[in-house]
Amino acid sequence: MPRDPSTDREARGERRRSTHHGHHRNRSSAKHDRDGDGDRETDAEREERRRKRRSQSRRPTSTPRGAGGGNESDAPSSSQGLSAAALAQLNKANAKDKAKSRSRPTSRQPEQRRRSSRAPAPEPEIRNARDLALEWERSRGKGRFAPPEDSEDAEREARRAARRAARTRERSRAAGYESVGQGGYESGEPPERERRRGRKGYEKVDGGGGGLAPKVISVAGPSGERYERDRTTKGGRRVVSGAQLEEGIENVQSRKPHRSGLRGGGFMGMNFGVSSEDSMLRAKPQETESELWRGKPRPWYKQKKKLWWLIGVCTVLLIIIIIVAAVVVPNSGKDENKRDDGSGGGGGGGKSNLGSISPDSIPKDAPSYLNPFVWASTDDFNLTYTAETVGDLPLMGLFTSWDDSARANDKVPPLNKPWGDYTKRPARGVNVGGWLSLEPFITPSLFDYDSRFGIVDEYTLCSYLASRCASVLEAHYASFVTESTFRDIAAAGLDHVRIPFSYWAVQTYEGDPYLFRTSWRYLLRAIEYCRKYGLRVNLDPHGLPGSQNGWNHSGRLGAINWLNGTEGDLNARRSLEFHDRLSRFFSQPRYRNVISHYGLANEPKMTELSVPAVLEWTAQASSTIRKNGIPEDVILVFGDGFRGLGNWQGELQSLPNAALDVHQYVIFNEEQIAYNHSQKIRFACEGWARQTRESMDRSTGFGPTLVAEWSQADTDCAKHLTNVGWGNRWTGTLGPGGTRPKDVRPRCPALDRTCSCEEANAGPERWSDGYKRFLRMFAEAQMDSFEKGWGWFYWVWDTEDAAQWSYKKGMAAGVLPQKAYEREFNCDLSKIPSFSDLPETY
Repeated sequence: MPRDPSTDREARGERRRSTHHGHHRNRSSAKHDRDGDGDRETDAEREERRRKRRSQSRRPTSTPRGAGGGNESDAPSSSQGLSAAALAQLNKANAKDKAKSRSRPTSRQPEQRRRSSRAPAPEPEIRNARDLALEWERSRGKGRFAPPEDSEDAEREARRAARRAARTRERSRAAGYESVGQGGYESGEPPERERRRGRKGYEKVDGGGGGLAPKVISVAGPSGERYERDRTTKGGRRVVSGAQLEEGIENVQSRKPHRSGLRGGGFMGMNFGVSSEDSMLRAKPQETESELWRGKPRPWYKQKKKLWWLIGVCTVLLIIIIIVAAVVVPNSGKDENKRDDGSGGGGGGGKSNLGSISPDSIPKDAPSYLNPFVWASTDDFNLTYTAETVGDLPLMGLFTSWDDSARANDKVPPLNKPWGDYTKRPARGVNVGGWLSLEPFITPSLFDYDSRFGIVDEYTLCSYLASRCASVLEAHYASFVTESTFRDIAAAGLDHVRIPFSYWAVQTYEGDPYLFRTSWRYLLRAIEYCRKYGLRVNLDPHGLPGSQNGWNHSGRLGAINWLNGTEGDLNARRSLEFHDRLSRFFSQPRYRNVISHYGLANEPKMTELSVPAVLEWTAQASSTIRKNGIPEDVILVFGDGFRGLGNWQGELQSLPNAALDVHQYVIFNEEQIAYNHSQKIRFACEGWARQTRESMDRSTGFGPTLVAEWSQADTDCAKHLTNVGWGNRWTGTLGPGGTRPKDVRPRCPALDRTCSCEEANAGPERWSDGYKRFLRMFAEAQMDSFEKGWGWFYWVWDTEDAAQWSYKKGMAAGVLPQKAYEREFNCDLSKIPSFSDLPETY
């Protein structure tokens, strides 16, 4: 509204005191022409009204609190409250006056002033509402934020609050709400507002009265009805309602709550001019979960009932986790060590001699492989500390004396006597595979993880286990193969043992997760056990740096990075360094009689490698080994590389006392696996015997040939045999996850969907007499053929589950001879039965 043009000094002083409140006060006197004829009050009438106001403000202010700020005649009754309807009516009047003031010309016409002079006075309800608000606030006492005692200041504060309500009203209109009637709303969602009220604890009542400090206060509903709430809520927390709750809820919520005990809106919690029984609410005691908190629904973490529920659920879950951990962890430990009874054939994990030394005898900075107090097993180790090395490899654990007078059986010479010609006395040996170099099908429990972890070989296993790799693998080393293992091997009529191990027994490189050098100690102890029982040793480097074949038993499944790829040359040099150190160590006099075979590389995959590169590396390694003192009577062994025995004719002929290593399995050949039972035996007697003789002949093959791996298994059904989680050829499911590729058909003799691994993987107790007869004959046929060369080594001595791959379990089941040199079948083809009583599906 335009400024008052009067030049009266006193009027200007009042305007300066009132600032913008005077502007609203001038505007409020004219806003009541909404019901009149449009006349305006004259300047004289307006000046008379100002004089009356000034005279009232000079009256003494000794009126008791709660008596109001104006004339006594204007004081409202004690039962009259500031209802939402009254406040809404006031807001509507202000809004209309503002709209008219914007459209009114700056020059006033006398007739307009006369019409305004006839405008009705403010409605008693509105005036009394303001007075009642002032009376209520003054009755609250003189606190830090108590309203001023001066009636004019109090009225000014009341008008200020009324203007705030008007602004809130305008914002609400912009949001889509319109005030109508007695506190109702004309909007798109009045029922939803009513439902929200119901959820917040309001109850419908018939009346709308109440005193200045009612115990139960009420607020107008969207349809004229009234709601009430008890003000005696536990905690005494008040929240705004009335016009602010209904119209200005966004504004209320945006204000920062004051913690001094003052409630509601206004400046810093003060509710001057609008604090009535409708502007303060207390939640019902029984509905504390839905009470308002800081102008909005109380959050869940402030609601005790929900908080207690959450604590209870968490406690139950914690108890379940503790119970599961108590059950699973001990059982998993049993799985890791279960090879100690039944797989390893004896002890080996003891520390019976640890008390013979003092902890002070071990330097505090000694590495773990030199500290017996951290070893999983100390049995049969020399615990006297020494940091001495040979070929940069530790001697720790070895005794200084040895005895080579033992013999494996009465068919072979003792260790300190020459073996003689292997053509006349072929080796009969066995592998202790899956021990120092892991192979998943031999010890599947070590790879029993969810497939999502991708644990498929020793590399990924140690990567996953991280620091726990040491404890898990050493527990395996200490239990899977023990002294009793070698005692039983000798008792079975065997005379040689092939011990697979990998390069990390000697050295690891950056990025390797493998367990460094722990297996070295167990390798040395195994050789001493072989010495004790008269068994000769074939050293077998099963995994070289970079992997020479990319298969899981080389340490890492995947790419071949030995003599191949960007690091092929680097890994070739590392492999030569490995043999340099290894050969210097085993050239010591103590190993002269016990080590009979020295391997260079297990199964280099020459079908994917450069043949000239492999031949050159083999010649270099052989030269290094001999130069470092490995005796001439020790046989250097190198793999055939799967290139065909005939292709070795004339190769590496300059190598002294070397032998070609061949691994013979019918199950990894697409044609041979499909042979029926009698055909497999006939092939073992005829096919492999012929291959051996041809390879032994230097005119058709390399010359000296031995079979360092074979088994009596007639299917590839064993768990993890083809790879962790893979299927097999037998049922046509060879591939990740045991899928059945479209271009792969079952390879059991039936060659159809009836092929099954159920009976093939069954334990020996379920094998029929006919099936046991087949397995025994198939094994002895191979022994006979391979002895046409320099001998054989069965793969392997023991497994966790795969009985057809375990020499120990085969003897117990009667499908292998109790003495390797006492056999029932010697490839007399006329004695091969048809086995027509056996199904060809397993």
